[in-house]
Amino acid sequence: MSADVQLDQVWIRFGDFVAARDVNIHIQEGEFFSFLGPSGCGKTTLLRAVSGFSEPSEGRVLIGGQDMAGIGPNKRPTALIFQNLALFPLMTVWENIAFSLEVRGVGKEERRKRAEELLELIALPDQGEKMVSELSGGQKQRVAIARALAAEPDVLLLDEPLSALDLKLRQHMRTELRAIQQRVGITFIYITHDQGEALTMSDHVAVMSQGVIQQVADGNTIYDHPETAFVASFVGENNLFKGKVSELAEDYAVVDTPSGALRARRAKGKGDTLSRGDEAFVFIRPESLKFINGSEVDNRVKAKIKQQEFEGSFWQVFFDVVGSDRSVKLSSVNDGAAFGHNVGDQVDLGFSADRAIATPVGELAAE
Repeated sequence: MSADVQLDQVWIRFGDFVAARDVNIHIQEGEFFSFLGPSGCGKTTLLRAVSGFSEPSEGRVLIGGQDMAGIGPNKRPTALIFQNLALFPLMTVWENIAFSLEVRGVGKEERRKRAEELLELIALPDQGEKMVSELSGGQKQRVAIARALAAEPDVLLLDEPLSALDLKLRQHMRTELRAIQQRVGITFIYITHDQGEALTMSDHVAVMSQGVIQQVADGNTIYDHPETAFVASFVGENNLFKGKVSELAEDYAVVDTPSGALRARRAKGKGDTLSRGDEAFVFIRPESLKFINGSEVDNRVKAKIKQQEFEGSFWQVFFDVVGSDRSVKLSSVNDGAAFGHNVGDQVDLGFSADRAIATPVGELAAE
C-alpha cells in the first residue's frame, strides 16, 4: 500500500516564532519526496506534523485523502526513521525488524518469515541471527529501514538518516535507499540539508528557508532553473554578480554590474518580478564559465587568476574579477592536456546567457 500526502495551508507556530508558513504541497502516491534546507528552516517540523508528533497551528495534513487532525502517530499509516536509528542492542537483527509485529501479537514463525523477506529486500540475507553491534553503519541503516517497513506503512518518513555516516558510505546508501524505495513502491518523505542526497534520490524536492517553501520541482529544474536568489545560492555552487536591470525581454534581462552588462535568463515563478531599474542578482555556475580567446560570447568579464586547485578529474580555478569584490570560481574538466594557465594571468571569462539566471535581490544562503 501507498498513499499521497497533502499539506494544505499549513502554519506551525511556537509562541511568536513561525516554524512553517503557509505550506501547500501535494506529494504523490509512491514518490520519493525530499525537503531540503539549512538547519532550522522548518523541514523536520513539517515531518513531525505529517507523522502526528505535532499538530499544525493552522491548515490540514491529509494522508490518502483523510484529514489527520486528532489522529495520533500510532494510528497514522506512517513509519518514522530518526537520525538516531534507535535499534535495540539486546535483540538480534531479525528481532529488531519484527518488533512491531510482536507488539501486534503476530506469532514467532510468521514474524521470522517476514523478517527474512525484508532482509532479502535490503540485501542482508542470512544476517538475522547477528546482534546489532556486529553490523556496519550502512547495515544498521538498512535494518532500521526494514524495521520501519515491517509495520507496512503507506508513507515512510526519514529524518536525515544518513547524517552520521561517512562520505563514501552516505553516497553508497543514497543508491541503496532509492533502490529500496523503488522496490517497495511506497511514498518516501525525506528530510535533509545535503543537496547531493536530495538531488540524487528524489522525484521532487522542496527547498525551504525560514519556514517558507522557496521552490518545489524535480532535481534538474531546481539546479538549472532556480526561482529565487536563495535557491540559486543554496543548491550547488554559483558565482554572483549584482547590478541594476537596464533591459528586459520576455525571457531575458540585462543587468548592468560593475563588471559589465550581463545578459541572463529571467527567473520564473516566485522570482519573476524584475522591472527596469530594479536591483538584481546574476548567477552563473562554475562549470558554465569558460576561458575565451576572442570568440563571440553573450557575456564577458575580465579577471585575474589568483588560485588553482587540482582535484584529479577537475581543475578548480579562482579569480579576482574587475569591478567585483567577490571571488569567482571556474570548474574545468581535466582532459589530460596541459591546463595552460598560471596564477597571476590576466584572462577573459565568458558565459552564455542561457546558462545564467537573473533574480531580484533577495535572501542568500549562508556561505
